[in-house]
Amino acid sequence: MKGFWSVLTGRDKQVRPQLDSLFALPGAAVTLQTAMDVVATGVGGVCYRQAEGPAFVEAEAELVAFLDSDEGPDVERVPDGFGFTWLISRWPADDVGSLVTDLHAVNTSLQDQGFARSLLASVVGFRSATGQPLGLVYRYTTGTFYPFAPLPGKRERDVLLELQVKTQLQHEMPLEADQTKQFPLWDCPVLA
Repeated sequence: MKGFWSVLTGRDKQVRPQLDSLFALPGAAVTLQTAMDVVATGVGGVCYRQAEGPAFVEAEAELVAFLDSDEGPDVERVPDGFGFTWLISRWPADDVGSLVTDLHAVNTSLQDQGFARSLLASVVGFRSATGQPLGLVYRYTTGTFYPFAPLPGKRERDVLLELQVKTQLQHEMPLEADQTKQFPLWDCPVLA
């Protein structure tokens, strides 16, 4: 039942993201590799809409400098054709844990600095044995994951692969049940 204020404003209360759910990804990577021969690529990214003003520019610059100062590879800032920005991190394919730590740091930092509304999603890249790209997408606003498998060169998805991945991971992480909330991330630089 909706609360009084929700009825008056026509808005539902936003779900507080469970960013620690991102740490389920290393286990999911092992499951996908052993059960389906789907392997991590070592590439992941956080997608957000850049906020206006110098505070966001400064927060983003500090975040990139912080991530570049660790022992891992430098992060890459990639604008996309839809008005979003991606911070891309690359690690060895077998080090999903370090990759997830970077993604968690980006999400947490932007959230803690007041830019939570700018966050859209985090994606970790995978490839099937046939080379089919696959992303495990974490939606910041719902705190859930869904698989996204774009067919190369098309604006279509490999729905069968996505369903197989969901079946394998249904007990490992919170999966998005509502298909209308499983947005296609066309031209995702993580899956390029």
